[in-house]
Amino acid sequence: MPLDRSLPDDVHESAEELRTALKDHGITLPSLGVDLPGFAGVYSVSLVALGNCNADTARRLAEVLRKAASR
Repeated sequence: MPLDRSLPDDVHESAEELRTALKDHGITLPSLGVDLPGFAGVYSVSLVALGNCNADTARRLAEVLRKAASR
């Protein structure tokens, strides 16, 4: 798999797209954002940090993903 060499704006945009999509399903991941250490090196991989969530949020996310997969 090739390394993701996304530009900073691309990674921020991806994080915001995910935040919006989750919000559309009533899900909030408070720590969702860009993984800043990923920008530290020349060969870095741009990552979106999903962060932490409580068990209820994890269950809700799993439920939404299962419904989407069954379509």
